[in-house]
Amino acid sequence: MRIYKMTATFGKLQNETLTLEPGLNIITAPNEWGKSTWCAFLLAMFYGLDTRAKSTKTALADKERYAPWSGQPMEGRVDLRWKDRDITIERRTRQRVPLGEFKAYETASGLPVPELTAANCGVTLLGVEQSVFRRAGFIRLSDLPVTQDEALRRRLNALVTTGDDSGSGDKLSDQLRDLRNKCRYNKSGLLPQAERERDEIAAKLQELEGLDDQCKTLRQRLDALKSWLGEIHNHQRFLAYAAAEADAARMAQARDLRDKAEAALHGWEIRCAAVPSREEAETRLKELNFFRSEWEALATEQRMLPPEPREPELPPPFAGMTTDAARAMAKRDAAVYTAAGHAAAALALLIFGVLGLLGATVMLALKIYLPGILSAAAALAVIGWGIYEKQERKKQARGLLAKYRDPDPSHWAEPIEEYEDQKRRFAEAQREYREAAGDVEVQSMVMQKRRDALLGKRDLDQAVAECQQALSLWDSLEGARRELETAQRHFETVSAMVKPVAPPPLPDRMTASEAETAQLLSECLTEQQRLQNRLGQVQGRMETLGDRKALEAQLEKKNRRIQNLEKTYAALTLALETLNEARAELQRRFAPRIAKRAQENLTVMTGGRYRSLSMGEDFSLQAGTESESTLRDILWRSDGTVDQLYLALRLAVAEELTPDAPLILDDALVRFDDARMKAAVALLREAGEKKQVLCFTCQQREASV
Repeated sequence: MRIYKMTATFGKLQNETLTLEPGLNIITAPNEWGKSTWCAFLLAMFYGLDTRAKSTKTALADKERYAPWSGQPMEGRVDLRWKDRDITIERRTRQRVPLGEFKAYETASGLPVPELTAANCGVTLLGVEQSVFRRAGFIRLSDLPVTQDEALRRRLNALVTTGDDSGSGDKLSDQLRDLRNKCRYNKSGLLPQAERERDEIAAKLQELEGLDDQCKTLRQRLDALKSWLGEIHNHQRFLAYAAAEADAARMAQARDLRDKAEAALHGWEIRCAAVPSREEAETRLKELNFFRSEWEALATEQRMLPPEPREPELPPPFAGMTTDAARAMAKRDAAVYTAAGHAAAALALLIFGVLGLLGATVMLALKIYLPGILSAAAALAVIGWGIYEKQERKKQARGLLAKYRDPDPSHWAEPIEEYEDQKRRFAEAQREYREAAGDVEVQSMVMQKRRDALLGKRDLDQAVAECQQALSLWDSLEGARRELETAQRHFETVSAMVKPVAPPPLPDRMTASEAETAQLLSECLTEQQRLQNRLGQVQGRMETLGDRKALEAQLEKKNRRIQNLEKTYAALTLALETLNEARAELQRRFAPRIAKRAQENLTVMTGGRYRSLSMGEDFSLQAGTESESTLRDILWRSDGTVDQLYLALRLAVAEELTPDAPLILDDALVRFDDARMKAAVALLREAGEKKQVLCFTCQQREASV
């Protein structure tokens, strides 16, 4: 098979085309150019995209990782040559399913290629499953180590043991295993199914026996319950007969009560005939109560009248005087008090007397005795008169202060002004009091006239009591009517309940009350219904299980089938064990054959340094140089040597399993030194003579070789 070109809208690739040549194609491009994307695209075109895969915290699913950056639907096309036919395969997005639509047709004519489908395209074109191609013909730096895979192991094993990869040995083993699994696989298969069917039939037979016993027990309990129900029904008839007798007695008692109520009503009607009607009594009582409320309101208003105001009097200094006389007296006393306060005359006398005494003293000093003595006597007389005058004026002022009790004469006339104000206020209050008392007196006269018209000489309380007594009689009459109606209804109700009931046919031996009997009857009926339902369920289940004899015949038939299946299972187990032993012997040739070819590739790539290589069944490798006496595990080798070991193994596996499929390498030679890289490229050129090789690299070394 040879690929002509690829066109992709896939990841960062936007409708880009990559054209390929026969043999070795070295595609050199920088990082992030899309080399790994082209590799993933080619794998998706052959095998499709796993749309069920989910992204994780450490890895994105391919449907998300390679979603076109442009936002357009994912699609691609590959033109190739297969079995001497130029073919084009296309995959497009369908209903939001990436690459969900597949087409394969001849490039020139456009005729469909029916043998290619979306599911088998990769296997048909490349000859192996996707997991095998990933481990054989698809080589990336991160995936150089070859991991174990059941599909890969089966392909290699079939190739080694039978000479081809058709898998006939595995098919035979699978057929034997499938046949044995059909007999028994864990809890599935014909044997477990037959055993379950046998157990089910045996369980049905055992259940039938149990159900038959249940039917007998249920019928016995129903018979006993039927007898007990007869006794309960008889007791109910006895209770009904006794209740009918009691109802007849209650009817007679109700008739007596009705008659007594009729007599009582007649007596109240006679007493009410002697009093005013209810309407008259109610109207009269309303008038009396209204008059009482007005009378009490008037009495309250009389009690709330203020006391009659008292006429004011002049204060003690002016008692018994008119206001004009009092005002004139206060004015005179003020003038007297003011004059006494000044005492100018007394002071003048004292000064004159002192001067005269000084003059007499001078004359006596000059020995003018007679005039001096007379002058001194006159001066002393004047001084004495001045002192007397001053004392009299002080005495007069103290008397006025005691009279008016205020040292300021300007305030002595103020009580007269206050008296005149009080007189004016007294006159106003006297007028208001007389007006209010006059209104109350008028209302009292009106109310007295209304009382005389309403009651005459009778007492108000007595008139109210008479009206209340009349109303009480009418209330008693209404009560008697209601009692008669109640007694009549009771009599009619009891009469309706009284029905003739025949005595029970059998003697009654139960002592339960009516409620207890009803409870017993309900419980018995419920239990009877439950037993009947249970009996019906049991009988229905027995019918569902089927006939006993038919089930016993089926059980015998199943036992014979189980015996035959056990013999078949034992024979298939023996055949499978024999085949596995034969295959185990052949599988011992598997590792040497692949290891030999891988060793040849390793020797070429390392320039003859590594001439020994061993491979385990899990593809683990050990290698040794020409100078080493023992083989060492890859842990002892450098990273570049490990890459060369696994590349040698992958080339050997691809040569065996995918001889016609392209060989794809993605930066697989990054850690090779120049010499070993040249040797590896030489091997790839040699492989390119038989198949197409695509080598994607980010370095210029591979292209320059």
